Amino acid sequence: MTPTSLDKIVASHRARAARDARDWRVRSVQSDAHSLAAALRSHRGQGNAVIAEVKRKSPSKGWLSEYLDPKKLAASYASGGASAVSVLTDEEHFGGSVADLRLVREVVDVPLLRKDFTVSINDVLDTVEMGASAVLLIVSALSIDELREFHDVALSNGIDALVEVHDVEEADIALSIGATLIGVNQRDLHSFAVDAERAEKVAASIPSSVVAVAESGFGSPEAVRRAASSGFDAVLVGESFVTSSDPTTEVASFVGFPIGSRA
Repeated sequence: MTPTSLDKIVASHRARAARDARDWRVRSVQSDAHSLAAALRSHRGQGNAVIAEVKRKSPSKGWLSEYLDPKKLAASYASGGASAVSVLTDEEHFGGSVADLRLVREVVDVPLLRKDFTVSINDVLDTVEMGASAVLLIVSALSIDELREFHDVALSNGIDALVEVHDVEEADIALSIGATLIGVNQRDLHSFAVDAERAEKVAASIPSSVVAVAESGFGSPEAVRRAASSGFDAVLVGESFVTSSDPTTEVASFVGFPIGSRA
């Protein structure tokens, strides 16, 4: 099978991690950041929540906003009612940085998701040190042993893990390692097409006790309404907000649709 863009990106991150000589066993870190899962769960009574993303570029579309101001953009997201902010810290493929996350941390008091490609325990501990509330773990990029270990390290050091899946089989894997915060990426890894119907089928397989987040491809309130009605507690949106002339108003238009029932 032809390697996907994700495969290539993960390979570069594994090469970076192989050069990291730090011994994670001697590192002592503990987070006091707000819980992402708790913030999304507490919003259920008000309808769906929004995780708004600070995203400079994508591998498929190039620069979205090369010179964006992370502080200004994050503040506009919070003003629009975003329950959390996601920040890309991958520099090579997404133009992000750790500096972007730290700048955002200075201006908003909502939970932060570090959006990157986690391939080592040091990556998880780095996320804690940055002041993020959650780390991203992508099922298709990790072995089940890595997934379980990174998930446990995240929770034991005081942050949440958003476990990203693409289909029902991956959702079952996420549930098997005890994930209580699962993101369903609507975008196909090979074609990049958005498949809302597939995401809805995955949502139906996720117990209601788990916080479910729909990711990718949201360009309108109607698309968000559909995701909420299929049982997603929140949507993660980047491109639409980053390229908007009024991100505060656009975020507000994506918040608060009634959440349908799940398993």
